[in-house]
Amino acid sequence: MRLQHKIFISHSITNLYMKISSDLFENTEVAFQAKSNAELQKAKWLFTMVGNNFLVNTGSSLAGLALNLGLPVSPLFKYTVYNHFCGGETFDECKKTISELQKNNVGVLLNYGVELKETEEDFDKTIHRNLEAIEFGGGNKSVKALCIKITGFGRFGLFEKIQAGEALNGTEKKELERIKKRLEKLCAAAEKHEVPLYVDAEESWIQEPLDQMVEAMMSKYNRKQCILFYTFQIYRWDRLDYLKKQVNRAKKEGYYLGAKLVRGAYMEKERERAATLNYPSPIHQNKAAVDKDFDDAVRLCIENIEQVYVCIASQSEQSNLLAIQLVARKKIEPGNSHILFSQLYGMGDNITFNLAKLGFNATKYLPYGPVKEVVPYLIRRAQENTSVSGQTGRELSLIKREIKRRNK
Repeated sequence: MRLQHKIFISHSITNLYMKISSDLFENTEVAFQAKSNAELQKAKWLFTMVGNNFLVNTGSSLAGLALNLGLPVSPLFKYTVYNHFCGGETFDECKKTISELQKNNVGVLLNYGVELKETEEDFDKTIHRNLEAIEFGGGNKSVKALCIKITGFGRFGLFEKIQAGEALNGTEKKELERIKKRLEKLCAAAEKHEVPLYVDAEESWIQEPLDQMVEAMMSKYNRKQCILFYTFQIYRWDRLDYLKKQVNRAKKEGYYLGAKLVRGAYMEKERERAATLNYPSPIHQNKAAVDKDFDDAVRLCIENIEQVYVCIASQSEQSNLLAIQLVARKKIEPGNSHILFSQLYGMGDNITFNLAKLGFNATKYLPYGPVKEVVPYLIRRAQENTSVSGQTGRELSLIKREIKRRNK
């Protein structure tokens, strides 16, 4: 049986080699197989709008104002931007989205997309929502993980004060302990239901205390399986070195490192703050340097795949192609549980669905939650898309190509 299994793996890897080519992600028929003609036309309209910087900036300001004034605009958002980038307001709505993805062997990374909360009541509510999501994920095999933000259940200003080296008063120390207990509670629930947690990276000026909390939880919960993943924002010039240190630490202390690799989400904010406060920017000077570090991070994780569980969360076709080429060269099965790929729901379908067809663990990052409360996330996502050169244009060109192919 062992010999037969080895022969099967050998054939599987050989077939994978044959299917990997530079034009792998050009297959729009596979990319948009789950979309109807009407849905494609809607996506075409949406990305045309998102590609216009003026419309995005003006629309974002008006959206925030309308919601703050209590104007009845939620149905409009839900039909347009929300439905394209989010799974639903409730788990029942998410089930339909998840089921449609699963038909094409695509899983999901769930994210309760509510941001920027500041009160203890809000923090406890967020923990409750996340505990519900863990339980939901435990009963749905298509949910591969739950993504969380520590600033969703801890005050931003407190983390800022800790990183600045300022002493905490008695009340703040108790506040910090509550945050740690909330994270511990989520980890324990994740372990019980076998639903990994992906902890988001955040702004550089609060990152250090978050690093310390996650490192401690990884060491505790990642002994037998990988329950906790940390997000490494590779657009920071220091994070590749930090990733190397974490790989070595995991090896030395005997636990699994869970690494979610992203380029980053706060580039403009980081640069503006560094310029205003006159300190060196933590962001790479150019895209080429970011791309090099990201690809080196992919290599590092795959070279240490026995100790590392990696999620390659990238919209870059080149980085995803590199990853699957490395997998083939190392003769790793495409469906190896240590390697997972993820793109944003509503984007990168040419990557996600083509990877899934090859047998890789392909997923969509799927935000959910009430329309009004998720709008800040949607605004940030739209603004990010306008700042990433070529990304929106690439999405639009693929959609137009598939529409043309279907009309032939």
